[in-house]
Amino acid sequence: MEMTVQLTIDCSDPRRMVTFWAPALGYVPEPAPDGHATWRAYWVAMGVPAEELPSGAGDMAESIVDPAGRGPRVWFQQVPELKTTKNRWHFDLKVGGGREVPLDVRARRVSAAVDQLVEAGATVLRIRDEPDMGLYAAAMQDPEGNEFDVV
Repeated sequence: MEMTVQLTIDCSDPRRMVTFWAPALGYVPEPAPDGHATWRAYWVAMGVPAEELPSGAGDMAESIVDPAGRGPRVWFQQVPELKTTKNRWHFDLKVGGGREVPLDVRARRVSAAVDQLVEAGATVLRIRDEPDMGLYAAAMQDPEGNEFDVV
């Protein structure tokens, strides 16, 4: 039996998360299925009751996909409660090139990605600059406080 994987992330503002995470992961907003102008129109056509669709839900994409078709679909599910504790999972954005790349080059790549992510709404929690361990990485938070690393 074939299986696909979707990563579902609870959040308060799916559109904001799509706007942040699509470029951060090299993904694109997922277009509504053929014949439907929006996801909301699709859901209504599928019979989803109006009371299950919060105001604005589905007016814009709330999921992102890998344009190359390799990575999982990521759906940002609107929930009423706010994030209150540390993530039990996180993304590692591997932009440095791996240990075969000189540390100074990896550090420049990580720093450039961190600058772009901060401009897009992320926050730097800490920078790990440990040349003796061959490590340069950043721990960050997305616009809703979910942790992720840039290495």
